[in-house]
Amino acid sequence: MFVTGHTGFKGGWLTTWLLEMGARVAGYALAPDTRPSYFELCGLGRRMATIIGDVLDRPALERAIISSAPEVIFHLAAQPLVRRSYRDPAATFAVNVMGTVNVLEAARRHAPRVKSIVVVTSDKCYENREWPWGYREDDALGGRDPYSASKGCAELVAAAYQRSFFEAPGSAIASATARAGNVIGGGDWAEDRLVPDAIRALGRGESLILRNPGSIRPWQHVLEPIGGYLNLAERLGVEGKGWAGAWNFGPGDDSVVTTADLVNRIFAAWGDGSWRTAENSEAPHEARCLNLDCNKTRQVLGWRPRLTMEESIRFTVDWYRRASECDADGMYACSLDQIRSYCRARDGFPTSAIREN
Repeated sequence: MFVTGHTGFKGGWLTTWLLEMGARVAGYALAPDTRPSYFELCGLGRRMATIIGDVLDRPALERAIISSAPEVIFHLAAQPLVRRSYRDPAATFAVNVMGTVNVLEAARRHAPRVKSIVVVTSDKCYENREWPWGYREDDALGGRDPYSASKGCAELVAAAYQRSFFEAPGSAIASATARAGNVIGGGDWAEDRLVPDAIRALGRGESLILRNPGSIRPWQHVLEPIGGYLNLAERLGVEGKGWAGAWNFGPGDDSVVTTADLVNRIFAAWGDGSWRTAENSEAPHEARCLNLDCNKTRQVLGWRPRLTMEESIRFTVDWYRRASECDADGMYACSLDQIRSYCRARDGFPTSAIREN
């Protein structure tokens, strides 16, 4: 099992779930870029094989994949922030596009054991027309800001590799892309993200400043799409290329709410907190409405979200509360407890193709 971006928020949760399932996991990523971080708070560095490296360093990445000899690759390493992409568009395109090229090229040339690759992109890969209904997997790709455009480009790269190389006779690799909406959960400390900003404001005893309180987003707990990634990787590995292509992983309709509504619910669960609207009218453009149509994923893959908005918020708030009280072993145990609780809320989760490698 090979995970790029395992030192990040979503990559850390994926790695924790894989370890819980008994998988042998190797991670390749830059050092965590936040303090604190999920990776450090849960002590993941001593629980798995960790290689600190850049996906833009193709020789180092190839050596890591060759030495790990994985059957499954999850590619999550990315520059994940919209506002940072405005400040450094060149680096955003380099990491999100060429990083994806390097991972797929390394798998194609140097990883004969690989059976499945899941490339994690974003719901922002779509050409957003601000319409109220969800985007489907065959809708046009695009992106007004550098981050969104880079994710659309990553989708094109993954599709080109699948059609040009992985579908060729003799190739054992099947690849797919996974497009998820906004995720919440314990351990996210990124800049300019709603929940981390809310937790920081609570810690300082200050009001949270909301840039766009009326913006509508599909919110889901981080374990929801990760369960989908695992399901998808298993189908690719066991049943093959019929599962290749793009897949949306979004929440239920009750979890598509405004940023103000989400913050109010988080503060209610915490028992404290307030917010006010930002006065800066020169902030970079951000979409006001973005939603996913997940009918294909639910009907074909058999995946569907299991947590209500209230449960997602409770998981998130409980994790952050524990973070101020527990050491790394305690926080790792907290994450495992939430993963097990989530699995009990589902009709099982993938095991066979994942546990081996």
